[in-house]
Amino acid sequence: MEVVKNFFKNDRFADHVGIELLEVSEGRAKAKMEIKEHHLNGVNIAHGGAIFSLADLAFAVASNSHRTVALSINVSISYLKASVAGETLIAEANEVSINPKLATYEVRVTDETNDIIAIFLGTVYRKKDKI
Repeated sequence: MEVVKNFFKNDRFADHVGIELLEVSEGRAKAKMEIKEHHLNGVNIAHGGAIFSLADLAFAVASNSHRTVALSINVSISYLKASVAGETLIAEANEVSINPKLATYEVRVTDETNDIIAIFLGTVYRKKDKI
């Protein structure tokens, strides 16, 4: 899994917004992000795009964990609870199904008390290229 971890060190956007990759295993990934002032929207809660970005990185890492390039073709997210500055969010991605061309993942974003902030579902196209 070190190859996959090293590959995602090149994700400059995730680094820019403060996402830290915590764990990677086959079909799974875990990442975290502390909500800071620059993550807030106009009503002082975490911007949906910030939460989406956290979930999306976990999804990307989990879907590429098989060391086959996987690119998203469809995603959806449901926001269930607001998050504010100072909270740390955790995104855990788990493989739901996989075949040679497509794979689907569920990502749960939770806060420090394990309350669900968002649920993300994504499907990737699995290319023949290797990581």
